[in-house]
Amino acid sequence: MGAAFLVTLREGLEAALIVSILLAYLRQLGRLELSRDIWWGVGAAIGVSLLVGGVIFGLGAEFEGRAEEIFEGLISLTAAAVLTWMIFWMRKQGAGIRAELQGRVESALVGGGLALASLSFVVVVREGVETALFLFATTKATSDSGATGGGQLLGGLLGLAVAIGLGYLVYQGGVHLNLRSFFRITGGLLIIVAAGLVAYGVHELQEAGLLPFLTDKAYDVSGTLPDDSGPGAILRAIFGYQDGPSWLEVVAWGGYLAVTGFFFFREPAATAVPKEEEATRV
Repeated sequence: MGAAFLVTLREGLEAALIVSILLAYLRQLGRLELSRDIWWGVGAAIGVSLLVGGVIFGLGAEFEGRAEEIFEGLISLTAAAVLTWMIFWMRKQGAGIRAELQGRVESALVGGGLALASLSFVVVVREGVETALFLFATTKATSDSGATGGGQLLGGLLGLAVAIGLGYLVYQGGVHLNLRSFFRITGGLLIIVAAGLVAYGVHELQEAGLLPFLTDKAYDVSGTLPDDSGPGAILRAIFGYQDGPSWLEVVAWGGYLAVTGFFFFREPAATAVPKEEEATRV
């Protein structure tokens, strides 16, 4: 539940912020009547995202045995790669995203309603497709073998609800979010989630026989901190904790966390970012 909440909160808030920035700029230009075109694009993006999510979950249900292990392993590694790219992209671009979107709105106004709808569709569908991919991967990685994924679905819906609420408050001017701080904190937490996805992907590929090395258990703490009950279940729900991983899983998890964490938390080169871009003020 926790991992899905964190992922959909982050992705949903990015989409909500984008929509609020687009609508607020139309209001600033005195062209708010064109907001319906923005919503047409958002609606189409949601529909495509639901379709992609249905296809991914449907395919996952079709596979069995070794094919299922390979599919889930590859999807988990793909989700971790996309999640990593998204974390670093937003860390770099988040503070200046408002100015970029406003420029794209001005260009789209020349093309009329279809151009505005296309703009909102493109920027929102990316978040939606990423969310569908992450929800499938986190559901598999953070649920035990007997789980149905209901907890992750609930967590995902709660994350989206909070994201939509915050996006609305930002649009109304009742909340000012410091994007640099927000994306830094959530990015750090999502790196741990992504590390769990990497370890789970490795686990599934080992089960399928594609990575037949370092398969011995690195440790087994199932007697003191099992991953299917108590604190261990909470850690699994949030970060994909395993109570008896193989050596390759440990190496993959630790290596990903060390390398990605180093590049994420090191101070970037100083850039001239206007102070008003530090927070979302729409």
